[in-house]
Amino acid sequence: MGDRILLVEDELNLQHALKLNLELEGYFVQVCGTGTEAVKTFRDQKFDLVILDIMLPEMDGLMVCENIRLYDNHIPVLFLSAKNTAEDRINGLKKGADDYLTKPFELEELILRVQKLLQKSKQIKSTNENKIPKIFTFGDNWINFESHEAKGIQGNFELTKKELMLMRLLIENKNQVVSREHILKVVWDYTVIPNTRTIDNFVLALRKYFEKDPKLPSYIQSARGIGYRFTDPNEHSSESLLTQSLVEN
Repeated sequence: MGDRILLVEDELNLQHALKLNLELEGYFVQVCGTGTEAVKTFRDQKFDLVILDIMLPEMDGLMVCENIRLYDNHIPVLFLSAKNTAEDRINGLKKGADDYLTKPFELEELILRVQKLLQKSKQIKSTNENKIPKIFTFGDNWINFESHEAKGIQGNFELTKKELMLMRLLIENKNQVVSREHILKVVWDYTVIPNTRTIDNFVLALRKYFEKDPKLPSYIQSARGIGYRFTDPNEHSSESLLTQSLVEN
């Protein structure tokens, strides 16, 4: 099966026609007819591209796009809209869309735009793949970001989706403080935000998994009143030893 596309369109005839033609191109297509359904589906499944109508029941496409961007800032989003003024297109792009196609449109043009957006996305992913390896090791611990498997102080176990998202966010920003507000936006529900104590409880659990002394953490450190930071003291030790060796030689 090819790339996974989330198609959000409430006009049934157009929805069926687009789904059929995209599937003929080899894509897997999941359809939604409302904005709230689209947000839930996006959170529950993995997609490579979103085709998003702006005029939707319950929650419009602009709000859906903003919501998607809190969870994934890289997935390509293509807006479909009957609104065709320059102001409408600019507003759509400002909300986080990568491309904007006005109705009515030629099916061939849509297919070409989808192909180009997916190709560009894959190029960006390939350049960023080295940022965090599939299996990330720190000390005697490791995390497999694809399978959710991990090894901690007590041995092998599985991280939940939110635990994995929180660890990825902290590791991606290694040695930098990630604010509580940013953690809430990226890891938790945009529409129902929990209190910040939720973050603290998750961090306590992660420390029990990976820290030899959770009360004196080496990896997941607190920045009082701001948020949390991931550091790897073993990495710093290796760098110091390398620097010392270079100086001595």
